[in-house]
Amino acid sequence: QVQLVESGGGLVQAGGSLRLSCVASGSIFSGGVMGWYRQAPGNQRELVAAITSGGITNYADSVKGRFTISRDNAKNTAFLQMNSLKPEDAAVYYCKYSLGPLNYWGKGTLVTVSS
Repeated sequence: QVQLVESGGGLVQAGGSLRLSCVASGSIFSGGVMGWYRQAPGNQRELVAAITSGGITNYADSVKGRFTISRDNAKNTAFLQMNSLKPEDAAVYYCKYSLGPLNYWGKGTLVTVSS
């Protein structure tokens, strides 16, 4: 089993920044993909960014140039640096760890952006 714990959410003004962290524990194997997803009220959960163990990244078009995903494999931790936040970025942000057919989710951290 893998446990994921997110942190770093909060209230920020539009244009501000936040840094989210996701710590994975349990039966972590080398490799796998760590990703950040978000879900706003009334919307489906959507991919924000993902990163492989080798550092290959993928971003949603809506966050390109503003958000940066990174990971520390030695610490089983992923980060999401969010800059130039917009009100439409407000959502619950979830961390996901994927290894082959296995997927694990954290419980989420709330990001609120005031205009």
